[in-house]
Amino acid sequence: MNQNLVLLSIPGLREKDVAAMKHLKELTAGGEIANLVPGFPCVTCPVQAAMTTGKRPREHGVVANGFYWRDRRRVEMWTSPADCIESPQIWDLLAHHAPEATSAVWFPLHSKGCETNYVCTPAPIHNPDGSESLWCYTRPTELYGTLRDRLGHFPLMHYWGPLANVKGSAWIVDSAVYAAEQFRPNFFYIYLPHLDYAAQRSGPDSPAAAAAVVELDEQLGRLAAGFKAAYPERSLRWLVAGEYAITPVDHVSFPNRILRLAGLLKVRASGKGEEIDFERSRAFALVDHQLSHVFVADGDPVAVAKVVETFRGMPGVADVLWGERLARYDLDHARSGEVVLVSTPNSWQSSYWWLDDDRAPVFARTVDIHRKPGYDPVELFFDPATKSIPLDASLPKGSHGAPAHDPTQMTVLVCDEPGLFPGPVVRDTDVFGVVMRYFGLG
Repeated sequence: MNQNLVLLSIPGLREKDVAAMKHLKELTAGGEIANLVPGFPCVTCPVQAAMTTGKRPREHGVVANGFYWRDRRRVEMWTSPADCIESPQIWDLLAHHAPEATSAVWFPLHSKGCETNYVCTPAPIHNPDGSESLWCYTRPTELYGTLRDRLGHFPLMHYWGPLANVKGSAWIVDSAVYAAEQFRPNFFYIYLPHLDYAAQRSGPDSPAAAAAVVELDEQLGRLAAGFKAAYPERSLRWLVAGEYAITPVDHVSFPNRILRLAGLLKVRASGKGEEIDFERSRAFALVDHQLSHVFVADGDPVAVAKVVETFRGMPGVADVLWGERLARYDLDHARSGEVVLVSTPNSWQSSYWWLDDDRAPVFARTVDIHRKPGYDPVELFFDPATKSIPLDASLPKGSHGAPAHDPTQMTVLVCDEPGLFPGPVVRDTDVFGVVMRYFGLG
């Protein structure tokens, strides 16, 4: 196969950012640009699943950045392997229709165990004493050892948390260039999250966010040079997707605290603080940026009605979805909560359930993305007084996730070859079709 395409997934990339990115403009010169409308929920895992399957949540099953497994009464954030995606992905169809084609998947979520030729994604080892050892899941298995020896361990502390910075994306670039040199896959999907950090910490139009654009563009220049050298005799196309846009926020709501005050959420106390009691709670919220899935025990219609009435019209809540209204956003899937709360663009939702910070669980003050029943952007901050993550939900100045009804909630899709886009405005699901058409499968 002579076709080769690189799909870059860059959350938060806007048209105004592209205008300031010298290397990205050079990379995509002569191509086309379109407004990209992310589907709701406009958060990482659902949008990435939409781009790689061409489907919406009711079909691919990724309803948020995490799941609540009702049978186990367990919340699982960020850790599900690739088989949680219930629709075929780009590489599955490429392998079926063009067995000679090879694919590589570099760092998108839900990529552990995906059926590609080459994979690299964070997979730290959780030790019995509670500590973590740096590691990545790779295919072939021995590849991470090679990357570690050449580049050092993947710097997980710079990928997320208060130390998150461009070093995480730089390692991804270096490792992807090495894989391109060694394997030259026909399809290479790479996730570069750097624009997320400053935009959430300081706001999408802050000086820090503008500086992050420049930093990322430098990495794209290195990536382009490395791939050009790796594919010297083969044509190489570039497709760049902005995933979702980050909007300024000045308000935060606390669904779990509200459910607790309404008598629907129960906690259990221990020497390490209060934790949600999933066994006894009639309802709790799995929060995710600007939305939350409220899971109601046994789907009790009385409790569902109480949840709906409790949140309807509340400040910061733009919409309350339940029953047939879930189908409006293709969230009529068994994994969805009985009720979905949607924020206004200027607000986000925190998972906090404790009513007194002295009763917060110990892990609330740590970077612990797996134990928290929801996404916590406060993990991007550090409190030097306590030497821990603060418990101040007013700190984040940017968020995303709410339906993209306004141009400020849209990003871009950029390609270095014209004629592949269906129009000047595309949806995240259209990315799948663009890739398929390029490979002659659309």
